[in-house]
Amino acid sequence: MASKEATARIKINRLLDDAGWRFFDNANGPANIVLEPNVKISQRDLDALGADLEKTTNGFVDFLLLDGRGKPLIVLEAKSEDKNPLSAKEQARKYARSQNARFVILSNGNIHYLWDLEQGNPVVISKFPSPKEIGNHYAFTPNAERLAGEQVGLDYIALTQMPSYTQEAAWKVEAERPSFIEKNKLRFLRRYQQRAIERVQEDALKGSTRFLFEMATGTGKTLTSAALIKLFLKTGNAKRVLFLVDRLELEVQADKAFKAYLKNDFTSVVYKEQKDDWRKADIVVTTVQSLLFNDKYRRLFAPSDFDLVISDEAHRSIGGNARAVFEYFIGYKLGLTATPKDYLKQSSSQASERDPRETERRMMLDTYKTFGCTSGEPTYRYSLIDGVRDGFLINPYVVDARTTVTTQLLSDQGFVITTTDADGNELEEAFAGRDFEKKFFAEPTNRAFCKTLLQHGLRDPISGEFGKTIAFAVSQNHAAKVAQILNEMADQLWPGRYKSDFAMQVTIHVADAQKMTVNFANNNLGGHSGFVENYRTSRARVCVTVGMMTTGYDAPDILNLALMRPIFSPSDFVQIKGRGTRKHNFTEEMFDPAQKAALGEVKKTAFRLFDFFANCEYFEETFDYDEEISLPAPPTMPLSTGGDGGDGQTTVTGGIGTYEHFDPDDVVSQVETQIGKDGMRIDRELFRKFEDAARSDTTLADLVAAQNWEAAARHVIEEIFDKPSEFYTLEKLRRAAGVDRRISVRELIDKAFGFIPGFKSKAELIEDEFQKFLADQKPEEADRIREMRYFFEAYIRDANVRAKIDAGHFADLNVNPTFTTRDLKEVPAPWRKRIPEYIKDYVSLNPFL
Repeated sequence: MASKEATARIKINRLLDDAGWRFFDNANGPANIVLEPNVKISQRDLDALGADLEKTTNGFVDFLLLDGRGKPLIVLEAKSEDKNPLSAKEQARKYARSQNARFVILSNGNIHYLWDLEQGNPVVISKFPSPKEIGNHYAFTPNAERLAGEQVGLDYIALTQMPSYTQEAAWKVEAERPSFIEKNKLRFLRRYQQRAIERVQEDALKGSTRFLFEMATGTGKTLTSAALIKLFLKTGNAKRVLFLVDRLELEVQADKAFKAYLKNDFTSVVYKEQKDDWRKADIVVTTVQSLLFNDKYRRLFAPSDFDLVISDEAHRSIGGNARAVFEYFIGYKLGLTATPKDYLKQSSSQASERDPRETERRMMLDTYKTFGCTSGEPTYRYSLIDGVRDGFLINPYVVDARTTVTTQLLSDQGFVITTTDADGNELEEAFAGRDFEKKFFAEPTNRAFCKTLLQHGLRDPISGEFGKTIAFAVSQNHAAKVAQILNEMADQLWPGRYKSDFAMQVTIHVADAQKMTVNFANNNLGGHSGFVENYRTSRARVCVTVGMMTTGYDAPDILNLALMRPIFSPSDFVQIKGRGTRKHNFTEEMFDPAQKAALGEVKKTAFRLFDFFANCEYFEETFDYDEEISLPAPPTMPLSTGGDGGDGQTTVTGGIGTYEHFDPDDVVSQVETQIGKDGMRIDRELFRKFEDAARSDTTLADLVAAQNWEAAARHVIEEIFDKPSEFYTLEKLRRAAGVDRRISVRELIDKAFGFIPGFKSKAELIEDEFQKFLADQKPEEADRIREMRYFFEAYIRDANVRAKIDAGHFADLNVNPTFTTRDLKEVPAPWRKRIPEYIKDYVSLNPFL
């Protein structure tokens, strides 16, 4: 059997061949020279590379890839399959500098990193670049100093919209300034948006080329993106920008915004509308699905066509194979997301690969890794709580309404019915909340939902009609039912006013659904309402959807949200709730200036969140944000995604049958709660509060400054822990921080005062300890490093393994589920004793207990 090093070499040779490189075949020349096709190299060229190229003062050059002129271009450092390629990073840097090569590839045959020594950090690549592709990298010549030196004031966008705005008479008169700004639709950055851009400038100066913004819905990610686009284009750090979205309605929305903000200096196009002329544009907006179709991004674009790629709602728009599009283009990368990674903790080993929460967690973690934020800290964060505190966003007024039926569905026992089988035997069957409109159907319950919504929903403050609303249903069929019921009730409440257009189903199976979402945001769905002359608002008042109109959908005049379905994903809940958090001035929609002046500003100060399935209670009291998510094992019943499970819903078939409940149903419990500035639990971050408390404690700050760590730890325990305001404890803070191990008070202090960026997981600590072990012990059995690491980890993690090893009861390992006798035999004999001795001497087990 080939060694792991030989196997890695075979794979690397194949990857080089697949990428179009060829090996130098002169028998008298070095064997590690790799050339571009059809490039000839003379003996003089070889001599110029240095004598005995394969051996250097620093070690051994695995492969040297030459450009078309025979000059060093890439140093390829090959490691064996069981070694992390990044372990050779500094070694490869020395080799590359000695050969004056700009690029490094680090590979073990399975995972590969490309590193442009002039541009930041190594990035994961799925295949080796071809000579042409690597040549494209030379076209990317950013100037970080110029980028960082550009002054980005709060009027950065306004100066593009109207360069001379400060010279206008209406601007100079303080009283006239607000109407002047509104009339000309001037947009000014908020301080937190300006700070986000400054963070990019700071990080770019340090060599970063990837950035991630975690900004709550409604905090202006598109405006911030526009300012960044201007920054990169103006400073010459990008000649063209690609803006990726994952939905058609967001494509139109983003292009419209960029035209409004930047059209005087830069041009923006939607790719599908300008397929032949997109090269003339500065900004190209498209869905990632469009570029993926038929491998279009590779066939029609060069890697150097875009120098800045922005991914809106990054964990969705670059998830799965869509990441290939994102990684294909060379240059700076920016990701935008409204969903904090901390909502998606590591799932247990029983997690179903098909569970949507597990899929979502992986996408989010991968997104942070893609942007170099493995610690969980984005380049810049601005949360919903920040936005509410600063007066830019609104928290919901929650209406928790439960009917007789939903109260039973949500109970521990569920809705229990008694049936009889073919033999006359009585059978009890229970239905839970997740069965509603999938296996349990109740028309009276849907009517109770709609009646409650219409009775208690907020009204439009200008026209007095029912406020614009989005209702979220379980499935396509459920959405159709709800829309029908709402239209029937609207006809009774407002006879003759609506023609079955009060509520509209907006789901993926409805023709022109994407256009309907745009029209609803533009107040033109079903035409304009006729309640008040000269006031523009949509005739359709309610959109009933399933999975659309969530991520990134911008309609700030939404006054009601109705959750007519249970929600189990925290990020889905955050996104849906975010549809109502934006503020709005309703008089902006008045056509008559006199009417507008008479009314003044009529602001949106609240929105109502109708919760018919106790979703808020679930995420406030039940959902476990901090421990491993215990998900069920994969179901044995077949899964289908058709029928009622449309819009991404999954329907379980088989098992118990369906049941339709015909008895009358009414709301029996209705609790209304105004969410305060601290937000919902899903919006709060316990650890951040602790950090604020720690940093504001002057005594603790002095002790930290004096590096009196023992006294500082004692002060935290005695003066900050277990106080009535928060009752901080090590365990609560560990869970809040999402750490899978014990943490010390010293670690808490280090994190609060910025000495460490975050807490390392068990796996990361073990890896650190193992690397120390390798550096200290220098085992010669390189082909058994993987086996030794497995033993090292098992001994630390598993108390049963430790006990059996220490007692010498090796045979007992045969029944151990994580580390067996066979695993122990794979470890070189001397290290079976030396590894436990090393751990006892040098590794503290306390964090792992």
